[in-house]
Amino acid sequence: MFPDISSMKKEKEPMTTDPMNHNTYVFDPESPTEMARLINQDRMLTKGMGGVLPEVSDTSSLHNVLDIACGPGGWVLDFAFEHPEIEVAGIDISRTMIDYANARARTQHLTNASFGVMDIRQPLDFADGAFDLLNVRFLFAVLHRDAWPPFLQECKRLLRPGGILRLTEPVDLGTTSGPSTEYLSSLFYQILQRGGYSFSANGGTIGITHKLPQLLRNAGYLNIQNRAHALDFSVDAEAWGEIYHLLNVGYIQARPMLIKAGLITQEDFDRHFQQLHIETHLENFSGMWHYVTVSGTCPWHT
Repeated sequence: MFPDISSMKKEKEPMTTDPMNHNTYVFDPESPTEMARLINQDRMLTKGMGGVLPEVSDTSSLHNVLDIACGPGGWVLDFAFEHPEIEVAGIDISRTMIDYANARARTQHLTNASFGVMDIRQPLDFADGAFDLLNVRFLFAVLHRDAWPPFLQECKRLLRPGGILRLTEPVDLGTTSGPSTEYLSSLFYQILQRGGYSFSANGGTIGITHKLPQLLRNAGYLNIQNRAHALDFSVDAEAWGEIYHLLNVGYIQARPMLIKAGLITQEDFDRHFQQLHIETHLENFSGMWHYVTVSGTCPWHT
């Protein structure tokens, strides 16, 4: 477990808000189905990015690392295994996922990894300047548009001067040759825009990545850098099976909200979902998943 976590906490009373009463994640964070999907997604993300932290060749300045909205903890566990000299923690709103992540850390004897339940939309229970690196992935379906600026300020508070904030968000759910696959993706983009998550002008994309560099600059971060990733999941590609599973489970979970929003009828959803299965198995099916990492450093004078 994180050996000095008490010294990193803020000198204040713990949060009294019950995070589960104010959850803004579009899916159920306590769902075993969603946890299984995130385990798979986490693995594919890291693989597509070339590792847990491929852009940082020298980690000697890293001592305390935090993964925000860590889900089942895959990134934390991988990082802790690769860097046993670094203390790494993960926080998430889901008790189910945090319990799972802690159990995995114990099973794998990763004493430098620990996890705790926190609501990332609230002030986090850590002291100022507690971390050298904050890793944040896929908050596009967690944070509303107006929650991003205060969240980035809170991240800056947690970082030591010169510390790194690393944000990874998707451009799309995958651009494919399948008409029904594309259509269902477009409906989910509209859900994000209508729900106040997306910065897209027309709900045509996930609508987060183009805004991140500007948000970081506005928050006072320095040395803004962008790193693009593309994962081929065409039918003849290695990642096809994993991404097909992500799409399948994701749209099953999205089905009720799409129908409730009036974007599609139950009959039309079932028809397009069946067609998704057909077209993703065609011998000429092609797909590419695009996501971007945007990083910035905490200034020395905040």
